[in-house]
Formats: sequence, C-alpha cells, structure tokens
Amino acid sequence: MERQPWHSLSAPGTLKHLKTTADGLTAQEAHRRLQEIGPNRLPEPPKRSGAKRFLLQFHNILIYVLLSAAAITLLLGHFIDSSVILAVVIVNAVIGFLQEGKAERAMEAIRTMLAPRAHVLRDSRRLSIAGEELVPGDVVLLEAGDKVPADLRLFDSHGLQIQEALLTGESVPSDKTTAVTAEDAALGDRLGLAFSGTLVTAGQGMGVVVATAGETEIGRISGMLSQVENLTTPLVRQMGIFAKWLTAFVLSLSAVILALGYFVQGHPFNDVFMAVVGLSVAAIPEGLPAVLTITLAIGVQAMAKRNAIVRRLPAIETLGSVSVICTDKTGTLTRNEMMVASALSPKYVFTVDGSGYEPDGPVNLDDQPISGADHPVLARLAQAAVLCNDAFLHEREGIWQVEGDPMEGALLAFAEKLGSSSDTTRKHWTQTDRIPFDSKHRFMATLNHDHEGKAFIFVKGAPERILEMCSGQWSDGIHTEAVNSAYWTDQAETIAAKGQRVLAFAIKPVEPAHTVLEYADVEQGLTLVGMVGMIDPPRHEAITAVNECHQAGITVKMITGDHAATALAIGKQIGLHKTRRVLTGVEIDALDDAQLKSVVMETDVFARTSPEHKLRLVMALQSHGMTVAMTGDGVNDAPALKRADAGIAMGQKGSEAAKEAAELVLADDNFASIAAAVKEGRTVYDNLTKVISFLLPVNGGESLSLIIAILAGMTLPITPVQILWINMVSSVALAMALAFEPSEPQVMKRPPRPVNKPMLSGFLVWRILFVSLIFSAGVFGQFFLARAQGVGLEAARTMTVNTLVVMEIFYLFSVRYIHRTSLTLRGVLGTKAVLWAISIVTALQFLFTYSPFMQIFFSASPLTIPQGLQVVAFGIAVLLVLETEKYFVRSRSEAL
Repeated sequence: MERQPWHSLSAPGTLKHLKTTADGLTAQEAHRRLQEIGPNRLPEPPKRSGAKRFLLQFHNILIYVLLSAAAITLLLGHFIDSSVILAVVIVNAVIGFLQEGKAERAMEAIRTMLAPRAHVLRDSRRLSIAGEELVPGDVVLLEAGDKVPADLRLFDSHGLQIQEALLTGESVPSDKTTAVTAEDAALGDRLGLAFSGTLVTAGQGMGVVVATAGETEIGRISGMLSQVENLTTPLVRQMGIFAKWLTAFVLSLSAVILALGYFVQGHPFNDVFMAVVGLSVAAIPEGLPAVLTITLAIGVQAMAKRNAIVRRLPAIETLGSVSVICTDKTGTLTRNEMMVASALSPKYVFTVDGSGYEPDGPVNLDDQPISGADHPVLARLAQAAVLCNDAFLHEREGIWQVEGDPMEGALLAFAEKLGSSSDTTRKHWTQTDRIPFDSKHRFMATLNHDHEGKAFIFVKGAPERILEMCSGQWSDGIHTEAVNSAYWTDQAETIAAKGQRVLAFAIKPVEPAHTVLEYADVEQGLTLVGMVGMIDPPRHEAITAVNECHQAGITVKMITGDHAATALAIGKQIGLHKTRRVLTGVEIDALDDAQLKSVVMETDVFARTSPEHKLRLVMALQSHGMTVAMTGDGVNDAPALKRADAGIAMGQKGSEAAKEAAELVLADDNFASIAAAVKEGRTVYDNLTKVISFLLPVNGGESLSLIIAILAGMTLPITPVQILWINMVSSVALAMALAFEPSEPQVMKRPPRPVNKPMLSGFLVWRILFVSLIFSAGVFGQFFLARAQGVGLEAARTMTVNTLVVMEIFYLFSVRYIHRTSLTLRGVLGTKAVLWAISIVTALQFLFTYSPFMQIFFSASPLTIPQGLQVVAFGIAVLLVLETEKYFVRSRSEAL
C-alpha cells in the first residue's frame, strides 16, 4: 500500500481512501487483500549457520599465512611441524567461535511484539482473528489491556489511552482522539493514530487498519535495522591494519631470504624453506588473537560485577574510547516512574521530594519540611488525589510498583507523604459512581459516600478545563466565592515550564441520596482545591554519573521523544552543559546533513525525536570523528543503538529489540553503571596495550635471531616447533596475567582516546625494537655460550628455549610499569595473576625439558643445575638493562 500521512487525513476520508466502511470489510475482500499484500508479520532476518560462523574464524590474513605454511610443510614431509601449526590455527578458531556471542536477533525481537490476536468487524460481525490475518481496511476494536495489532486510524474513542513509550519515549500514556493533526506532527503528537505493538491502558476505541507488517512504524524500524551498518571497533580496525602490514612484511622478508638462501648461498631448497617457515612462525604472534580475546573476556567478567552485561566482546574496548554518550531520557536518566514534584494551593507553592512511587518523602514550603495537618487544603487535596483515582500501589521485594496509570500511582504516593492512607480513605469513602477520563472532556470524576451520610464529587483534569467548571476555591479550609484565575494560570504555567505535567483538583458536595453521576453534575459549581505538578524525576546517581563523564572528557547528550519543556527541565537537573536551547524533531527535519553536523555539537538536548532523528544524530556526531555510545530502552532506540560505536540497552525496562541491537545491557537500568563501564573499558585497553607490548618484542627477538642465522648461514638456534611452543604456551600464559592488571591511577581523569590513534605509538615501536634486540642478543649469547662450553646441539637449543622463556618472565615484571620502575616491593611481588602465570610457565618448562614425551616431540634435552642457573642469569640481566633504559627515558621526559 502507498504510504500516507494518515494522521492528517480525516477518519471518513481514511475509510474512503481504503475502500472500506465503519462496519469493516467482507470476509471475501479481506481474503483477497491478504493474498495480495501478504500476512501482517515482519520478515525473518537471515541467519548464519554454526558451520559458517566457525569457518569465518579462519578469514584472517595472518591465518592464511599459517595455513599455507602448514600445507607446504606437510608436502615436504615435516608432519610434526605441520600438525603443530594446524593445532594452533584450530585452537584460535575455537576460541573465537565460542567467544563470538549470540547472533544478531534485533529484528526477531521486534517481530515478537506484534499482537497474536485481533478483534475485528467483518461482514458487520465482531470476530477474533490471528493478528497475521489483518489487512489494510480492516476495522479493529480496542479495549484496555489489548496490544494494538497494526497501525490504525482511529474513528471512535472513549477515554482511550495508549502507552507508546517504546516508540516515543514518553513516560505516561497518550490520550487518543479522532482528531486530524498536522502532516509534520511528531510521532507522539499523532493523536488520531494507534501504533502496532503499543498497549491500550484505558478506555475503548475503534480504528481502521492503515498499515501492516513492514509498513507499520515498528516495521519501519525493523527495516532501518536491516540497513544500518554495523561499525567495527577501533581495536578491530587497528588490528586489521596491523595484520595486513605484518603479513606484507613477513611475506616480503621471507621471499627475500628464500631467494638469497637458495639462489645466492646455494642451500638446499628444503632446508631454506623450513628456515623461512620458522621465520614466519616467529614473526607472526599466533597467540595474540587468543590473548586479546581472553583479555576482553576478563573485561566481560569485570563489567558484569558493575551490572554491565557485554553481548559482543570488542564493545568493551570501544567503551574506553567513547567521547560522547547519547542517552535516552525515560528510564535511563529518569526512573520511568511519575512523581508529584509540586503542589499548588491558593496561597503557597509546595515542593515534594522522594523517590519514584515510594510513599515516603518530605513536603516542603520555602525549603522547610511541613506537616500536611498544618495545611487543611493539603489534606483536602490528598483526599481528592486518592478518591478520584483508579490505581493501586504495592510493595514487591522492597520496590514500590503501581497497578494502573503511572500518574495516578504518583498521586497515591503523594497522598501518603501527606499522611493520608489510601486504603483507609477508600474504605471510609465508598465510590458509588464515576465518569472515566475522556480526552474530549479532559477530566475524570467520582462520586463518593462516607458512613456518616455525606457525599462529595471529586474531579481531576487539565487545569484550564477544571477552572472553567469551578465557581469558587478553598482557602484555609474555607470556601470562597471567587476563583483567582490569573493566579492559578500563572502558577500552572510556571510549574509546566519546569517540565512538569499539571493536574487540577476540585470538589463538590451533593445530597446523600445522589447516587448517579452525570456530566451535568460537574459542568459547574465546583470548588477548586489545588493543583499538582508531576514529573518523571532524574535518578540521583545519574546526576553524579553525568558529572563523572564530564570529568573524563565525555560529552553527554539527551535524545528523547518526550516534550521539549520536560526534556529541558531534566537536562538542567542532571547537569547537561548546553541546555540554552532544545532542538526538536521538526527542526531536525528542516536541516540537511551538513547543517545538522554543525548544530549537533552546540546542543545537548533533543526532544520529540523519531528513530530516524536518533540515527541521524548519532551519524552526525560520528562524522566529527567522535566515538559514540548510545543508551536506550525502547524499540525507537534500536536503529541508533545498532549504528552507535557502543550501543547500551536497559536490562530491566528495556525492550528485547533494544537489548538485541545493543552491545551492552545494563542489568540495573542505571546510567551510573555506564561511568563504571567506561572505566573498565579504559582499563581493558590499557591492558591490551601491555599485552601487545609484551608479545610483539618476543616475536621480534625470535624473528631477528632467525634472520641473522639464515643470512649468516648458521645453524638455527631454535627450531620452528620450539618457537610455536614458546609463542602458544609460555608467551600466552604470561601475557594473560597482564589482562588482570588493575586500573591505572587517574584513569577517569584523562581525555578519551582519539578514535584514529594508532595502537602502535612511537614509544611502543621503539620499545618493540629495543626489546627485540635484547632478546635476540640473549638468544645468540646463550646458544653460542652453550656451544662453546661443549654442549650438544639439542641441549644448546633447549637452553636457548628456556632462556627465551626466562627473559619473558623478567620482561613481564618490567612491562607492567611502562613509565615507572619495576624495582619496588610492589613491582617484585606482582599480582596473584602474575605469580600464578609464572608458576604455571615454570612447571610447563620443566615438563618441556625433562619429560621424555616432550623431549621426543620438541627435540629437547635435560639440563644440569649449573646450566639452569646460567639460564636464569640471562633473565636477570635483561631486567636490569630494561630498567636502566626506563630510567634514561623517564629522565629525558622530565627534562623536556
């Protein structure tokens, strides 16, 4: 069907356009349209098979080099070398497959939100059909508790209220009418439409289906998700670049050495090629992918303790470079629980404190707590708030929850704060009749009788409507004849400007015999009692978290579907810097991408936004080179969550669509957990840098040793298989200890890492070259010393292997403190992880050296005690050289 702005078309015009009537389609016509248009369900997203996901683990240029080396060594008959290389590749693939996480299920999560059943009129008869069978032109009947099965244009509404938070972000249900709205009206202002997947909370209504399946608002979001590009993380991009450069270097160097050895020096091709295979194995850090994955996995556990559940491993590192957080308001910065924040009497404006629906909290006048008993008008206001109310408050597992309308639940909590028990009040005053809220009349009324023969009508509604119905007002418990409309209007506007939703309360005594409530009873003659202002309050911890983010150089921007005044008020309360103006969805639509790119940096609050707006805002920020984290809980947040560098969904109140589109889920729905997660992300990146600065020099030293040996025509000091043992066993075990390093001091005081900052900094390149030279010198020094002492080739190589491992152990102590000395008590003792890693590697090296099986497999030979002490001496010498270099580098930096 052609997409139309149905909200700007009248209900009769919509029926005519869809060639249907208020009595619905005929069964025959509905069947014809179903065959033509298709069922009302979203298409299933394509899924990768487990086998394909496993095979993709081998799609890496470094892995291709290793597989090629394994294949050629197999053809040359070196079965042990080939099997070890293949084992390394397979282990890496298994680790990657297991750690990849769950497959993307965002669109599938949205599909489950469509209603399974629908009540329709067909052939002028009411039927219950499967939601999938709905077609445009069907007439759907809605009642409280129903899930809207498709997008509808309403043509009948009686007190109809629909909770649309999953699409608009508004905290309270939307009052639905049959009115025509402007074509450019925001999604939350299209009062004549009911959207698929939303929940009817009150009243009844009828509407004609205008969109099904992918044409609905939820369907459009699903389509956007399928088109949104998944961005790679900075770490993945940098490692990809590093892998390409390293591969090009290794292949070029191997080709040159192969040509020199075979054509110039005349060595047998088999011998030269095996030496080149050894060089390739030495140069490629086979254990790096596994250690990086394990480091990220350890970060997952650390974040889980901070209530941040990671769904995709690389997202941890991304958090460490986040420079801007785009956050939804409802349920993220706020509690998603309405609360009375202001109370207005004929003389005073009271402020109300508390937390959500909890019935505890002070009521203040001029910042001083007061008692409701001292102000009779407050007691009357509390009575009206309880009796003109259909909600209930319950405490479950220490958490206060509301059954019914969130605003009415807030009124009950307000009355309790004034000392008015809702249960006692309702038992004393029996409700005998009521007029439910109707958006056309904009008020609700109840008729209540007590046990003493008194009867009152209690009314609540929009301030301007209640003022029209009142002929007097209460003042100190005395009914006055005149209503000071100017006072009430001014105060109501002042409260509304703070982002609060204002309700007015009135009362009217009637005869005890009066048992039926009619509209004529309330149209005039009411006495105005007071007004209240309600707001979804910000979380106290969110205010602290926003401040922490600012200290860490991270900008926070609020992007919400709620009204501009409400968004601005919350933005000021939580401490957003640029809250002089609010940019609305309509204003965003008027900007092209270049204009939006300029404006987005000058605004911190965006209101009445749609999913397209949120997606454009995220992309505009990314165009500035910023690393963007997006938080949210509704279906409307899902496309932006997927596009963001780090999508963060709410775990408790978040929709499944939001959770599946995000990389992280906050288990406690607490914005404060984001600051903790960012700290963990920065720590993980620091530890990843330490891992790389540990592994690459080891590989560099091995490679340099082999290059020199090959070019000089010398015997290889270490065989390829022995190199694989070092790289995949001792190097990995020791590098893993660095994954457990605690956070550096002031980690949340430094600015975010630039997104394009290379992982291999100038200092790190120098450190790799310097340590590679030291390791190479240690390899040749030990090998030549052993041979000079008359030690056999196998024993000399065994001493060299153990020397490399011992040098790694001492280098581990040095690399833990790049810019500080390691020769301190804390540095020498290390951490539990460091001590465990050294113990495990030492045990493995004893196994390598003295186990008969390992001796056969790796051509090893047992060492004597003097030979073992000689090996340890090389490690001590390496640590002393590194600490001396660190001292001179530190002294030079201080001098500059």
